[in-house]
Amino acid sequence: MKQKFINDLIELRKRLLLVLIGFLILFLSLFHFSNDIYRFIALPLTQYLPKNSTLIATDVMSVFFVPIKLTIISAIFLSLPNTIYQLYIFLAPALYKKEKKLLLSIILFGIILLILGIFFCYLVVLPIIFKFLGQYKATEIIMMTDISKYLDFILNLFLVFGLCFQTPIIIILLTYFNIVSIKKLEILRSYIFVGTFIIAAILAPPDIFSQILLAIPLYLLFEVGVFISKVLRFKDG
Repeated sequence: MKQKFINDLIELRKRLLLVLIGFLILFLSLFHFSNDIYRFIALPLTQYLPKNSTLIATDVMSVFFVPIKLTIISAIFLSLPNTIYQLYIFLAPALYKKEKKLLLSIILFGIILLILGIFFCYLVVLPIIFKFLGQYKATEIIMMTDISKYLDFILNLFLVFGLCFQTPIIIILLTYFNIVSIKKLEILRSYIFVGTFIIAAILAPPDIFSQILLAIPLYLLFEVGVFISKVLRFKDG
């Protein structure tokens, strides 16, 4: 038993080391492009900035540290497949074949949904928000957004949308393990619809556009989860 525990610790250390190596490789590869990455992330705002408006740095060191911070986060995100793979390899020996298949499916589906959530936020939500703000702000106000606060704002939105896009997985797991029945979810459909707007009001920024643009996909993702659960239940007989 003691030897097995030691072997598990050695294997865990190996996997964590490979996770760290994967992250460092990506970070060092992206480091030279830190400012380019920030310009890309800032594009939804800068393309809708009114004339004479600009991004500013209110802290002397933020012009250096903010792009680096974004690069670190980008490296963590891009190395996520390797991180999850190493975790899967570590856990796989303790799982049955059916459990391995379920875990692998959930991981792959989760990564896809995470990417879709972030891209939906970047390509749809952010342009709508900034276009509205740029067109309807008071004429005497000049928009000068701090680069650090802008980064925090969009990272929070990315996190919210990325996590909310995991809704189908939550629904699938709840029904797969018989915690909630599909029939019960269908009965509660109208309440869940209202609940998505409440969740959006809590998680999204305090503007109606962000909340609506989160609530509607959240409900649609609930329906996707219910549909996939039905298909899986049908296949299982």
